[in-house]
Amino acid sequence: MRYLFLVALSVLIFSSSMIAQEKDSISMGRSPYELMSSYYSNDFTPFRKRNFYTGLSFSLTDKSLTNVDQIIQKVIEGDNHGFNITLKGGYFTGNYGMVGINFDFMEEKFDGILLKSSDTIQSKSITRAYSLAPYVRSSVPLTENERLSFFTEVGLLFGVSNGLTRNTKDEDEIEKVYDDSFNFRLGISPGITFFAMENFAFEVQLDVLGYELNVKNREINGVEQSQEVRHNVDFNIDILSLKLGLAYYFGRTKQRK
Repeated sequence: MRYLFLVALSVLIFSSSMIAQEKDSISMGRSPYELMSSYYSNDFTPFRKRNFYTGLSFSLTDKSLTNVDQIIQKVIEGDNHGFNITLKGGYFTGNYGMVGINFDFMEEKFDGILLKSSDTIQSKSITRAYSLAPYVRSSVPLTENERLSFFTEVGLLFGVSNGLTRNTKDEDEIEKVYDDSFNFRLGISPGITFFAMENFAFEVQLDVLGYELNVKNREINGVEQSQEVRHNVDFNIDILSLKLGLAYYFGRTKQRK
């Protein structure tokens, strides 16, 4: 009983001390909200020289298609599944200026029935793509504490992809199409960064202007071969191309002067 009494007394003293400290903090104007505000006002320097940046964005695609017209065919019914993962890294070579590189991996699968040239085709396909994208980024704070900022990113993209499509017609006529592509892109992408908690931030990015070169090699049933080269210059604002991601900034801590 004596040990139980001592434990209860210790807990009571510790609780009273914590309550007193909390009251003193509030009375001194240091509520949790104000403490966080003080951190963003004094110790928060995410865009300073020699800081690091890392990020991740992830997207999933799960669509069921019924009677959908495409350019050269119609999807009677089918399922489209896929995902896209982007790993990001960067280093601030100067205040508000960063160099970095992104690695992207994408996979897309389709399984369904197509109507092409009056023929009904059972089609299955899978496509995988990999890319590396070095870039430079310049950030401009929109608020005094830098929690909200605007950035402009200029980057290059080098990517490769390969795909395999298996089309079956009349149950015994099989066509195998193998695609191998190389992609190069130079583009400008503005965006917004918002810090939700300490150094963790949400990012929204939009592709606006770019030049793209795509070279696609196609082989059908191991015999027929073809090559398609496309050049494309685009300048548009497409809300559907928004990229959402989560980022973390870390590095040295420096008091503002």
